[in-house]
Amino acid sequence: MKKTSLTQVRDYRDTGFHKHLVHESENFKILNFNFKAGQQLPIHSHDLDGELSIVVIAGRGEFLGDNGAVIPAETGDVLISEIRKPHGVRAITDMSVLVTIAPPI
Repeated sequence: MKKTSLTQVRDYRDTGFHKHLVHESENFKILNFNFKAGQQLPIHSHDLDGELSIVVIAGRGEFLGDNGAVIPAETGDVLISEIRKPHGVRAITDMSVLVTIAPPI
């Protein structure tokens, strides 16, 4: 087993969002992203089969999708999507999310 404290790596930077690799294996990858209010992970997609989840662990923001889709997101919300579908995140307040990608890219 492996334990990681995300509160220890929560780092909000004025220069851009902070990304921390929590875990990577042949089965999945977990990343922690920390955004200051107004920062975002632009809408993007990956040409792969698989799924991802984005869990808001602190703060409030929006999940971004294709065709201008904007879904409000706050602490405790989870977005699940095919990895090839466009996805992104925009922070309204300081925001921390946990992203799981399976299989890892």
